[in-house]
Amino acid sequence: MSTRPASPTLDEVAVLAGVSRATVSRVINDSPRVSPEARQAVQAAVAELRYVPNRMARSLVTRRTDTIALVLNEPNTQVFSDPFFASIVRGVSATLADTDLNLVLLTAQDEREQQKVGRYARQGHVDGVILMSVHSEDPLPDILAEAGVPLVLCGRPFDDREVAYVDADNRGGAVTATEHLLGIGRRRVATVTGPLDMIAGVDRYAGYCAALIEAGHEPRPELMAEGDFTEAGGQRAMDELLTRVPDLDAVFVASDPMAVGALRALRAAGRRVPEDVAVVGFDDAAVAETCDPPLTTVAQPLADMTPLLTELLLRQIDGVGGPAESRVVRTHLVHRATA
Repeated sequence: MSTRPASPTLDEVAVLAGVSRATVSRVINDSPRVSPEARQAVQAAVAELRYVPNRMARSLVTRRTDTIALVLNEPNTQVFSDPFFASIVRGVSATLADTDLNLVLLTAQDEREQQKVGRYARQGHVDGVILMSVHSEDPLPDILAEAGVPLVLCGRPFDDREVAYVDADNRGGAVTATEHLLGIGRRRVATVTGPLDMIAGVDRYAGYCAALIEAGHEPRPELMAEGDFTEAGGQRAMDELLTRVPDLDAVFVASDPMAVGALRALRAAGRRVPEDVAVVGFDDAAVAETCDPPLTTVAQPLADMTPLLTELLLRQIDGVGGPAESRVVRTHLVHRATA
């Protein structure tokens, strides 16, 4: 009966490389305290012996799991249908594809699950957390910060706390969208906001109001309806606006899925787009190009944001970045047929 050859050991690598066992360990764990000559010798020995480090033993030394968590703080139905969430998941996963890091995806639908995610992170199962979709009363940022878990928010913190984050220029993008609608001659410009317990919803509404005021128009409460970043929510909010202000001639909708719902409501009400009502969305999701008519929208720079989320988190994990670094990425208007 044949026996499987034993895997090469750290000691065998040390003998072949002509260095100490401690030096091999330092090279394996990427310590800078190794000369270039010794590092090269160890790497050659590792390759020749086909040595594979014991990840469990390594983690006991480094206290690293080589795993980061992407936490989506929304119901599963919205997480897997919203194009923004899907794009962030794909982007972070792609950024980590050429590294040794693993990505775990966690969802927290309510406070009980948020507490569970907090315990999971505190118990050392992950090296750090990227947290998406933070609402005003969410406990997770505090739970993770108090536990000293490296943390980066996808989105500006709601209360301006000292925490690392990456965000799109939501306010500036909303200003651009509203200015565009005013610039093509529209005068009764409504808005469907995002949830106003989320910073993206607050900032986009603030940008809409700022553009109106700058142009000499007072924001009118009857021209604002709150949505929830879903198609159904956008349709409901658009129906509400048409009931209150039937002669509105433009609408800035704070997400593309909501804009698709708004287009459905306008079509059902017999309003032509853009002849009767011009529409601008926000995201530049795939649906913006394929809906009927194709949607003019504000593009979020997700391709730039996802590497930055990972970069800021890894800087914290490696001890070279502060816990409150931030990046805000510019947005731009994509012109299509609705405005």
